[in-house]
Amino acid sequence: MGMFTVRKPRGFHHSYIYVDERKEKLAKMEEDAKRELGMLPEKKFSPEDIRGKFVEGTTHLKRRKESGRKPVHVGIILIIVAVLIYLWYAISNGII
Repeated sequence: MGMFTVRKPRGFHHSYIYVDERKEKLAKMEEDAKRELGMLPEKKFSPEDIRGKFVEGTTHLKRRKESGRKPVHVGIILIIVAVLIYLWYAISNGII
């Protein structure tokens, strides 16, 4: 308990009561296996099947998505640099 340290609040984690993720995952695996064996017809392509797969595969993107941070765009950085260069030019030439 340091004098200058601020304790972080306890994180919030909501677990669903009526959802069994393990059961859903097993059902999906079973359905995929039946499709491979030819017992079920082929599934139509849906963009929802691949949405978010890249983010799930990388740890840094997964952490950023969970924290809710937005990436800084290159355009914003270039605008800030341009404004700073203009201010430096204006101050050095005595315009401001």
